[in-house]
Amino acid sequence: MLATISQVCSLNSPFLQDLEDYAAGHCGSVELWLTKFETWLQTHSLDDFRRLRDKLELQTPVASFQGGLLATQGERRKEAWDLLDRRLALCQQAGIGTIIVACDVPRVGFDQEMLERVVVSLQDLGQRCERHNVRAAIEFQANSAFGNNVKSLAMLLADIGLPSLGICFDAFHYHTGCSKPEDLAVLTPQNLFHVQLCDIADLPRELATDSGRILPGEGDIHLAPLLAQLRRINYLGCVSLEILNPQLWLVPPLQMGEIGITCLRKLLGQASM
Repeated sequence: MLATISQVCSLNSPFLQDLEDYAAGHCGSVELWLTKFETWLQTHSLDDFRRLRDKLELQTPVASFQGGLLATQGERRKEAWDLLDRRLALCQQAGIGTIIVACDVPRVGFDQEMLERVVVSLQDLGQRCERHNVRAAIEFQANSAFGNNVKSLAMLLADIGLPSLGICFDAFHYHTGCSKPEDLAVLTPQNLFHVQLCDIADLPRELATDSGRILPGEGDIHLAPLLAQLRRINYLGCVSLEILNPQLWLVPPLQMGEIGITCLRKLLGQASM
């Protein structure tokens, strides 16, 4: 397993500072935040990015995230898919193998027609990914009308049957949604593309929000069964720290990187690395 830190953990800091400070903090793998990356590229080239990545000896295997693809209609849908095409091309050129896509299906207005639109959208997504040699890790969302748990999402992707589509397992959505520990059995080396860890403390699941995320292992999310399943299937992909907490965004990236990667490696049994 590759201990990774997401740039969203330092959302308020500049792109360059993130990468330099994470590298200084011994984080060898970074989940890029696409909006930050795209902003930085307005004044830099992809060659600049490649040189920077090589200089800092960083891996950037995953980029996050793309929403609005599955159930939108009209102009919003066109904008989302146009953005996706640009981002798939960017990932391909930058050597980023996986893009995270939100399974954001609204509850309002959900019906059979919308479900069919979601399936067609996923098929289209998988085909576009294959053309760019990029994988899409679909993140089940606790508040989504469909695909709001790991088992349903795994079944849906199995039915579609495209190797470019897999699961992004987010511990927050696992904890706050309707997934069950026994559902972890659906995770395999073939369908699990990415893992994001965090924790939640002293809050009922119904009241938990992204802003309440804290370091994994310091709260109430029972991570042991997940970690056991990852070892059982010999998962070799990224396990990323994803903290969307405005209070923790005040921590400088160097300290966040050092603290975060130490926390992850301890959980993964890699504390000596």
